[in-house]
Amino acid sequence: MAKGTRITGEARDKIANELKKAYEGGASIRALAEDTGRSYGFVHRILTEAGVTLRGRGGDTRSQPSA
Repeated sequence: MAKGTRITGEARDKIANELKKAYEGGASIRALAEDTGRSYGFVHRILTEAGVTLRGRGGDTRSQPSA
């Protein structure tokens, strides 16, 4: 898919499902944006439209020991 190409209909649903699966598997929005060649805002918007509960900033802080 060419950078900047408008994604609608079934193609948008397909990429939304793929991004949702990857994000819920632990990938960051920035990593997904880089992998797909799309902007951070596009990926964020697609995930929100797909009903994904977004993680807080800073990633998974629960796995790090407290100082």
